[in-house]
Amino acid sequence: MRNVINLNEGWKFIQKDAGLPAALPADWQDVDLPHTWNAVDGHDGNGSYDRRSCWYAKTFAAPKQPLPGGRVYVEVLAAGQQARVYVNGKEAVYHEGGYSIFRGDVTDLCRTDAENLLVINCSNEYKDSVYPQSADFTFYGGLYRGVNLISVPNTHFDLDYFGGPGVTVTPKPCDWGGAIFELNSYVANPDENFTVLYSILDAEGNEVAGGCRPADAPAVSLYVPDARLWGIDDPYLYTVTATLQRRNEAYDQVTVKAGVRSFSCDPDRGFILNGAETPLRGVSRHQDRLYKGNALTREDHYEDAKIIKELGANTIRLAHYQHSQDFYDACDELGFIIWAEIPFISVFNKDPEAHVNCMNQLKELIIQNYNHPSICFWGISNEILIGGISEKMVENHKELNALAKELDPTRLTTIAHVSMTPVDSPMHHITDVISWNHYFGWYGRKMEDNGPWLDRFHERHPDLCVGLSEYGCEGVITNHGPNPACKDYSEEYQALYHEHMAKVLDERPWIWSSHVWNMFDFGCAARNEGGVAGRNNKGLVTMDRKTKKDSFYVYQAYWSKKPMVHICGRRYAQRAGETTQVRVYSNQPVVTLYVNGQIVEKQSARKVFVFEAALKEGMNILVADAGCAKDSITLEKVEKEPEIYVLPEVNERAEGVANWFSTVGSMDLAAPMEFPEGKYSIKDTMEEISRCPEAMEMAAKAVKLATNFTVEPGKGMWDMMRSMSVEGILKMSSGLVPDGFLESLNAKLIQIDKV
Repeated sequence: MRNVINLNEGWKFIQKDAGLPAALPADWQDVDLPHTWNAVDGHDGNGSYDRRSCWYAKTFAAPKQPLPGGRVYVEVLAAGQQARVYVNGKEAVYHEGGYSIFRGDVTDLCRTDAENLLVINCSNEYKDSVYPQSADFTFYGGLYRGVNLISVPNTHFDLDYFGGPGVTVTPKPCDWGGAIFELNSYVANPDENFTVLYSILDAEGNEVAGGCRPADAPAVSLYVPDARLWGIDDPYLYTVTATLQRRNEAYDQVTVKAGVRSFSCDPDRGFILNGAETPLRGVSRHQDRLYKGNALTREDHYEDAKIIKELGANTIRLAHYQHSQDFYDACDELGFIIWAEIPFISVFNKDPEAHVNCMNQLKELIIQNYNHPSICFWGISNEILIGGISEKMVENHKELNALAKELDPTRLTTIAHVSMTPVDSPMHHITDVISWNHYFGWYGRKMEDNGPWLDRFHERHPDLCVGLSEYGCEGVITNHGPNPACKDYSEEYQALYHEHMAKVLDERPWIWSSHVWNMFDFGCAARNEGGVAGRNNKGLVTMDRKTKKDSFYVYQAYWSKKPMVHICGRRYAQRAGETTQVRVYSNQPVVTLYVNGQIVEKQSARKVFVFEAALKEGMNILVADAGCAKDSITLEKVEKEPEIYVLPEVNERAEGVANWFSTVGSMDLAAPMEFPEGKYSIKDTMEEISRCPEAMEMAAKAVKLATNFTVEPGKGMWDMMRSMSVEGILKMSSGLVPDGFLESLNAKLIQIDKV
């Protein structure tokens, strides 16, 4: 029978490219798995992180094989981003891609009479043929999900096919009641003596169906009468076991969980689960944590899923790569609808080898995760039009979509469009459904533009199922003020933004899905904004999972069925002025606010309650009473609010824009823009402009003022932005700078000769 041996303890590690050791090094660092060497520098705000080739080593005893011809595999659950596995000095397997399971047959490399040396070389260095090429998150290196040793007889369920489990289960509800379970298994080295026995158990452990097939033709359909459906509120799971049998002897066995459900999408009715219209409203999730990086335990993954369940979300977009099996398991058990995707993101590489890698990562994603009932969507790319479009890009997407449908015709394919994608792009009709990453109200335009834009697109393309795959804004819990505004990074503006967006989505059930960007703050070593460097701070919860921002409770009020009430502004604890605004979120119809035991007002509202309250000198106790739920905070009335509440860069940015215009002089900014031959202009890409230091200094200053991003060749998110035109970058931030800003920049650039 199969024997899975955990190898997570007792490794030696060295954080440099030391080369392949001949014996277990005594002077390397002692570590246990999961492990990443970027647990701190991946998000500590120092502006970069260690991207290099590092080495792990440990010894193991080869499992004894009771039967002749047995095989031994090393199973790596993920290694960022490229890895080579060696046993006793010889290479067993090489893998490209940092997020999926891969295995190597090491039988012939093992010694049975002595300890074996297992060495794994991991690299998170850039490689031209491996996705992701560049993205707005940290590419952590290391063996961050663990390593196993698997011992199997010579005939066994396949371990070589793209890291899959060797068994597929496709449950389908029947019109006449019950469900058909289409079962298949993949057996290595079968002969006429072997059969596959299937057993289906309900959640209580009762066998509800069983079957037997020859090992060389193992597909079968089994009927489960009175099958219970898997759903968001009732995620009922069956246990399916495939046993490889030789006469009266069990040789190998694989067990998976399965759920019976039907689903579809309709342009006007949105997502439909088990025949019921079910708007998907939820979040996106990255896999890292504060000072752990992406080296998470099973308990960490389950805690994340439970926090999202507490929010009331019913869907999660797992960005931007394959996540841990532990998290998929949690989603199966807790009842989330999952969008799973590959890291084909931001930068399109025309190299054919990069496309092969993309296709292989999609194969691994689907084959390894086929049996999870929570997964309903395969995502094939994200914001890939940042650098423009080409026929090759469209062709590659069509090939990816065809591959997904070939490997799994039961699920829907989807894509996440960058906001600048044309509304009539040929990219819209490749996947089954589409979704948009819009940050109106943060990177450009106003938050009030979101609803009308979605309405117009829906009207223009009534045949398309439209979703909102990303939207959000930064919220730093030390930034506060009575007049929140876009780009002030305050917790208050983030909450106002999400108040508006929650209402927009609530009013449009035809939007098949929405995913807040992001559930948790996450590591992005290249970022430095909002007073917290090294991270993207758009999370509803802080990166350490300790603090739920006020915006978390906006969605809890809209989505959670459990009675709740939440007073905003508990971290805005010192306030000046005769009165202060108090915002309360609740899913109850009536809320009463008390200050120091005295009633302020009793209000009827939907989700958001806004009160004006007078505070006395010193400390004040506020209580919100929603009948079956209560909340309280303490506020101090002060003469002057702490300086830490307002970022210096907020005022500096406003002054910078004013100073910019003071240099324009008498220029007519209403005149048509010109683009003379041989001169730089806003039409040029950042890469073209970077060839001239004078032009680059001017363009970089404009981008900094408009977006708060520092653009410098070879640093930060340069790989993502270098192929974008200056015009494209600044138009994304329209509404954040005054009229004439773009024109004034162009007027300056066209004075400079092209290099």
